[in-house]
Amino acid sequence: MSRDHRKPSRYNQQFFRQWGGPGPLFFGLLALIIVLLGLYLAFTKSIPFTSPGYQVQATFRNAVNIAIKSPVRIAGVNVGKVTDMEQKGDNTVVTFSVNDDGRPIREDASAQIRPRLFLEGNWFIDLDPGTPDSSEMPDEGMIPVSHTGTSVQVGDLLRTLQTPERANIQRLLESLGTGLNSKPTAEQDLTFEPFVQGLSGGEALNLAYRQGEVAARGTAIVNAATLGTGPNDLGNLLRGLARVTGAVNERGDDLKGFVTNFATFTGALAAESENLGLTIQKLGPTLVVARRALTSLNASLPALRGFAIASRPGLNELPRTIRVTRPFLRQLQQLLTEPELAGLAKVIQRSTPSAARSAAATLKLLPQLRNFGLCIADTVSPTGEQVISDGAFSNGQKAARELFYAAVSTTGSSNGLDGNGSFARIQGGGGPISVKMSNPQESSANANMLYGRLQSAPLGTTPLAPGTPPIVSDQLCSEQELPDLNGPMAGPGSPSPVAYP
Repeated sequence: MSRDHRKPSRYNQQFFRQWGGPGPLFFGLLALIIVLLGLYLAFTKSIPFTSPGYQVQATFRNAVNIAIKSPVRIAGVNVGKVTDMEQKGDNTVVTFSVNDDGRPIREDASAQIRPRLFLEGNWFIDLDPGTPDSSEMPDEGMIPVSHTGTSVQVGDLLRTLQTPERANIQRLLESLGTGLNSKPTAEQDLTFEPFVQGLSGGEALNLAYRQGEVAARGTAIVNAATLGTGPNDLGNLLRGLARVTGAVNERGDDLKGFVTNFATFTGALAAESENLGLTIQKLGPTLVVARRALTSLNASLPALRGFAIASRPGLNELPRTIRVTRPFLRQLQQLLTEPELAGLAKVIQRSTPSAARSAAATLKLLPQLRNFGLCIADTVSPTGEQVISDGAFSNGQKAARELFYAAVSTTGSSNGLDGNGSFARIQGGGGPISVKMSNPQESSANANMLYGRLQSAPLGTTPLAPGTPPIVSDQLCSEQELPDLNGPMAGPGSPSPVAYP
């Protein structure tokens, strides 16, 4: 290149001489723009026109120890940082970013605020990404408050154990020591099993520990059963329970309303207990009649349903069948004439007396049913209204209710305790007192004595003698005298069996 080409042209030299170069105003505007940009970056702490990347939100009940730019860790490795915090009611919604090393984050992920130092300061979010079976959480997805938590600080723990709490713990330990070392009273021994009577709480526990091998074996079997029959059965159960409890937590107001309405319902039943009792008394005769009718109806429904299903194809073919059987119907018309009905008339003549006798027997049955209902209403129900007076052993309830209580107790006596089926439990006898009684199954001439041993001598017999109240055979049940459950035959009488010698 020649030297002439490196020199500015005459036009350029003239332009620069007219403009004069950048002046003070240009540099002032440039400095102002730089200052404003610095202030924006200082307050927003983010570079404009850039994306923070994949973000996740988590709701915490207490997030006072977390600040903007606090680290987010998975298994001790930093995978992000806190970008935003927003207070919503009593909870705080924390937004944090997660880089590619920490992804994917699942729908069942959980988060907990933990300290980096043992005593104080430098808190971070410990993120559990969830299980592989769950789907990936979308960008800015929410971890609910049920899956978040905050670690307890040492100071909070120490503030909890103040003087009143320490005194309560001391009283608890003293009471526990008294309960383990004290001997039971004679009255308390009556409620215990024979093999632990007279032993202190600690001695009884030591005796129970001797059976620990058998109990541990049963516990191991139960624990193995809780794992399920296939892989991930227990995990699926826990996830299902988590969804159920989460739904219950979200519908807490509805659950409160249900409990309130149920309390109102039970209160109404308690207020109308007398009327409800009268209704139950009248329900007996009604159920006897209704049960028979419903049993017959229930027995006929399957056959009727099967007949309807089976007859549907026949009904579809019925028009064509009628056309085909029309010649047969013409012949049948001749069969139904008066000369051909003699045999049928004889059959009807033989069956008519039996039908009449059946109708007459039905008329005799109806009064018996009426007398049965009056017997229940006028004799059985008033007898059940009586309260049996048995001193300290009386519960003050009506005899009818005690009958239902006894039925429930009898049913409960055969329930299994370990889920392996029902069985009858028989309490064995034994004791220092020898007793005897006559065998009621033998005649008096050849009576054999029955012998046994009891813990204490019998005091008497209640009722005085077995049997039923006197019944007048020529008098209706509803007109007979009501039995007195607290009358002379109620006892107590002489003890049977009796102690000897």
